[in-house]
Amino acid sequence: MIISRTPFRISFFGGGTDFPQWYNNNSGKVISTTIDKYCYISLRQLPPFFKYKYRIRYFKKEEVRKISQIKHNSVRECLKYFKYRNPIEAIHFADLPAQSGLGASSSFTVGFINSLKALQGKRISKKNLYIEAINIEQNKNKEFVGSQDQVSASFGGFNVINFRKNLIEVSPVLNNKNIKELEKSIFLVFTGFVRKAEILEKNKIKKMNINHNYFKEILNITHKAEEKIYSSNNIISDFSELLRKYWWYKKKLTLNVSNSHIDKIYDQGIKLGAYSGKLLGAGAGGFMMFLIDPKKRNNFKKRFKKYTIVPIKFDNLGSQIIYHQDINI
Repeated sequence: MIISRTPFRISFFGGGTDFPQWYNNNSGKVISTTIDKYCYISLRQLPPFFKYKYRIRYFKKEEVRKISQIKHNSVRECLKYFKYRNPIEAIHFADLPAQSGLGASSSFTVGFINSLKALQGKRISKKNLYIEAINIEQNKNKEFVGSQDQVSASFGGFNVINFRKNLIEVSPVLNNKNIKELEKSIFLVFTGFVRKAEILEKNKIKKMNINHNYFKEILNITHKAEEKIYSSNNIISDFSELLRKYWWYKKKLTLNVSNSHIDKIYDQGIKLGAYSGKLLGAGAGGFMMFLIDPKKRNNFKKRFKKYTIVPIKFDNLGSQIIYHQDINI
């Protein structure tokens, strides 16, 4: 039996420039961190006592005889791609809901690949882990997704990720006082509903040529944010100035990134003294992130009592195999 633990992520800047449709022709850059909220996947060879060969449990339960009958795209395509033919049981559970802007679907794919390799008695490097996850999601599943989530989930930590055609470079930010200040200042508010990111991302890609200048501005903002990580004497203020601009451009990429409910939460946070905020992920739901004065956390919590508040810390490990036991039947 194998159990993997793979972190979710928060993306600060650069979302959209990690689409291959963008960075294959332009450069891309994302600033993000993984957090101490995780996706867990348990894999084991299924004992030969059942009519089915594959049992998959997530928010649905699948019990089928053929890999081609599996409806979960990542599970099906991973088993096909890595040529795993033995009967298998896969169980997924997580600390936070899927489709909430924290890269959960890519955390699942990364964690599943990591677990499957371990079940095959093999090791996979962090680099190859994200390469395979990107391949599964973009090429096998034909999903309209970027490339940042797979990298973040594989590596873990606070990273500046640069994207170019046929090249992804990960630059970890280590032992930096400004990162510690950011960690203390983040406040996550759940909007109360989830959404399917692929529809929004598909529209962003379709409008990429029309919105070329918006993507360029997002990239410019991300370059400036990278500089501030190392040079700022007040990282919360400097990041917030850039984050306000970034949120404005993000809403321009396609309709429905925000809505009246989300705008209300954002406006309420700013009125309560947040320096800045933005919706995480593709948009239309999930988690709103605020940067606030740490001294105001209790007041924020009281005022947002009708919403779910999630305290977080940064994760530095990435996808890990946390349990490995050989079971022979």
